[in-house]
Amino acid sequence: MTTLPQHPPGGPITPALPAHDPGDPVENAVISRLAGNWTRRASVKKTEPDLDDLFEPDRPDYPEHLLPFRDHPTYLALDEPVRRKLLAWAWVAFNKNVMDNEQRVVNPGFALIASGAFDAGLGETAVQAVTQAMVDEQYHTLMHLNASAVTRRRRGWHLPETALPLARKARRHEERLAAADHPWQRHLTTLAFTTVSEMSINAYLDLMAQDDEVQPVNRVTAELHNRDEYCHSSISEEMAKAVHARLDPERRAYFVEAFGDGLAAFGAHDLTTWRRIVRLLDIEGGEAMMRDVENEPGRTLLVQDYSGLHGLCAELGVLDEVSFDWQSVTVR
Repeated sequence: MTTLPQHPPGGPITPALPAHDPGDPVENAVISRLAGNWTRRASVKKTEPDLDDLFEPDRPDYPEHLLPFRDHPTYLALDEPVRRKLLAWAWVAFNKNVMDNEQRVVNPGFALIASGAFDAGLGETAVQAVTQAMVDEQYHTLMHLNASAVTRRRRGWHLPETALPLARKARRHEERLAAADHPWQRHLTTLAFTTVSEMSINAYLDLMAQDDEVQPVNRVTAELHNRDEYCHSSISEEMAKAVHARLDPERRAYFVEAFGDGLAAFGAHDLTTWRRIVRLLDIEGGEAMMRDVENEPGRTLLVQDYSGLHGLCAELGVLDEVSFDWQSVTVR
C-alpha cells in the first residue's frame, strides 16, 4: 500500500517553504525573500537587499569542474574576465534548466496525475500530496529566478534567460509530445519524464549544493530546493509504480521506452545551450571546442548518480527492457 504524507480530512493544502536553518544568514535570506515575494505579489519586482548583501563577488558563480570543456585548450586560454562571465552564464543556464523542467515537464505531469488521467486508483491523500508538490515547484521556480536576478544585478551583466534555448530535458519532452499519435502516448511520455526528473534532480542539485567554493547564494538555493525534492522523489516513484501496474502490454512497453529516452535526456550536458553561450561570448575557436566535446562521449554526461532510477527499474522488472547504458553511470 502506498504511504504518502497525511493531511487533515477536508483541511486546506498549505504550501510549505523548504525547511531551513534560521541561524544561517544565507539560508535565511533566501527564504525571507522567497516568502516575501510569494505573499506580497506587488513586491516581486522591488529590489530587496538581503541576497545582494550576501553576494561574494570573488566567488565563482558555477563550479568550473562541471564544465564539459573544463580542460580544453580553448577554454584554458580564455582571459579571466571572459571565464568569469562564462561561469555566470553557466549559473543562469543551470537555473533555466530547472525552471524549464519544473514548468514544462514536472508540473504538467503532476497535473495529469491529480486529474485522474491514468486511472491509477489513487486516493484523496495521494492527490493532495501531488497537488502540494505542484505548489512546491512554483516556489522552486521563484527561488531560481531570484538567484539568477541577483547574479545579473551584482555582476552588472545582462545575461537574459531568453537568450538561451529551451533546456534539453524540456526540449526532448516536447519533441516526443509532438511525435505522439495518441493522447495516451503523450500522457505516458509526460509521466515517464516527470518520474525521471523528480528521481534524478537531487543528483543534479547536489552538483551545486555540495560545492563550498561557489557563490553561497547559489549553493544555498540548490540546497534548499533539494530538501523538498527528496519528498517529491518518493511521491513520483509511488505514482509511477501505481500507474505501471495498471498498464496493458502495449502501454507498458511505450512507458518503458519513454522512460529510457528520459534517462538519456536528464543525465547529459545540454550541449545546445553550451554552444549558445559560447556564441554569445564570441569565443574564438568555440565552435571547434564544442565539436571536440560532442565527439568525446565521456564529456557529455553531467549527472552521474542513477541509483534511485536503477532501483525503480529493478522493482518494476524492466531493467533489461530500458534502453540505457547503466554501466556508464553510478549505481549504488
